[in-house]
Amino acid sequence: MEFGSIAAGGYWARAAMTMTANIGAARMPSNASLRLARDRLILFLLFVALWEAAARALVSPLWISQPSAIAERLWSLGWSGLLWRHSWTTILEAGLGLAMAFAVGVPIGILMARYKYGSAVAEPFVMALYSTPRVALAPLFIIWFGIDLFSKVMMAFSIVVFIFILNIHEGLKTIDKDLLDLFRTMRAPRLYVTRKVLVPWIVPWIISSLRLAIGSALIGAIVAELIGSSAGLGWYIEHSAGRLDTTGVFAGLTALVVVAVAANAAVARIEKRYLGWRQT
Repeated sequence: MEFGSIAAGGYWARAAMTMTANIGAARMPSNASLRLARDRLILFLLFVALWEAAARALVSPLWISQPSAIAERLWSLGWSGLLWRHSWTTILEAGLGLAMAFAVGVPIGILMARYKYGSAVAEPFVMALYSTPRVALAPLFIIWFGIDLFSKVMMAFSIVVFIFILNIHEGLKTIDKDLLDLFRTMRAPRLYVTRKVLVPWIVPWIISSLRLAIGSALIGAIVAELIGSSAGLGWYIEHSAGRLDTTGVFAGLTALVVVAVAANAAVARIEKRYLGWRQT
């Protein structure tokens, strides 16, 4: 009965926190977000204008291209369907690598935090693998897994998985020991403690890991594409560079930036959904 009362109390506490977050969000002035969007747009347009002016008057477009030429190239690539094909290839490679790293890294991080002796035994090996520059392993991955999709996925996975392992492990080190002792005193089942205490505690760490992992997963996919591929934004960038096509290189980089920004925006929405109360 007492254990059920604690669980019920936790439910109503979370409900109160959610209600407070919603009230705080409702009180936030809408013109603040509009002003922020306006200032960001002004800064972006200023940067593009300076770039265009420099390409026309100061530096040869052979070296830095031109925003107008890049926009024209992106339009032609999009109209022909090549932009979507290359972007989707890179998104699929990075996304699958990220998903695999999440599925493997989070449980390992939790296990390392729960079993301290096993963590002490495995930690030197984990850190040795983490310190190894996985980019140098890309040719080996191509030999092992070929030049198809799987080698790019494994390259992204090998870079991202340690982000989840180390962040989750570190996050669980900061957990409130008194809270764990309380649940142990009430003889709560280990699975219940994991579900109600450990997992909610590491949600901020998971989201932070996702923010770091997005860029790392894209780096892994792009590096693998640069070494051996027939499609993807990395392949298009390398192909354009081999032809001294600076506009093509910047077009590929621009598409890559858009993919990364969109992915980070999705993570920001997840963060607002689950951790919005922290921003009030």
